[in-house]
Amino acid sequence: MNIPSRSPERNTFQKEKYLERCKKENKQPSQDYLDMFEQMLTESQNKFQDEKSRIHNLEYDLVTTEWILEKVRNSDSYAQNLYAAMCNNEFLKYTEVWKVLKEESWGCSWRYAGGIIADMQQKGDYIDWYCSGIKDISVYAPYQEDQELTEEQLARKEIVDRYVGEGCITEEIREDLHKLGWTPFKENED
Repeated sequence: MNIPSRSPERNTFQKEKYLERCKKENKQPSQDYLDMFEQMLTESQNKFQDEKSRIHNLEYDLVTTEWILEKVRNSDSYAQNLYAAMCNNEFLKYTEVWKVLKEESWGCSWRYAGGIIADMQQKGDYIDWYCSGIKDISVYAPYQEDQELTEEQLARKEIVDRYVGEGCITEEIREDLHKLGWTPFKENED
C-alpha cells in the first residue's frame, strides 16, 4: 500500500543539502550517506504496508481523510496550525477504550510533523513547516507599519499572523481531531 497523500519532495531536503555541501567543499559524497538517504526514503514510502502500522496512527488517519486533506491543501494557516498541534503533544484515539486505559498515545517530533503536513499538501518537505510557529519578522523588515508593506508582504503577514506556536492546539484543530476520534492526552502546558 502506498501512502494515499504523499509529497514527492518528502525526505529529500537533507540529501540535497548534503550534496550541495559536498559540491561546495569539492568532496566526493559518501556512498554510505547516500544509501542511508535512500533507505529513509524507501522506509517512508512503505510505512503503511503492514496493516498494524495503520491502526492507532494519527498520521495515517490524517493522510487518508479527504476532508482534512482539503483543509490542509487550501489553507497554509490551517496546515501550520495542524503542524503546531502535533508538536510537543501526545494524542489518544479515544474510541479505543483499551488504548485509553493503557495510556497508549501517539506523538511525533517537530520535523516529523512538518513532513506529515508536506505529505498532506503533496508538496515540499518537513523544512517548509519546521519552526513555523516562530514568527518570521523578516517578512516585514525593514518596515514597521502595515501601510509601508508591499501587497505581497501584507498577504504573507496576514497568513503568518494566523500561525501559532509549536504545541498550541487551536479550537478548530481540536474539533477536527475529535471528529477523527483523537484527543490530546499529554498536552503542552506552555
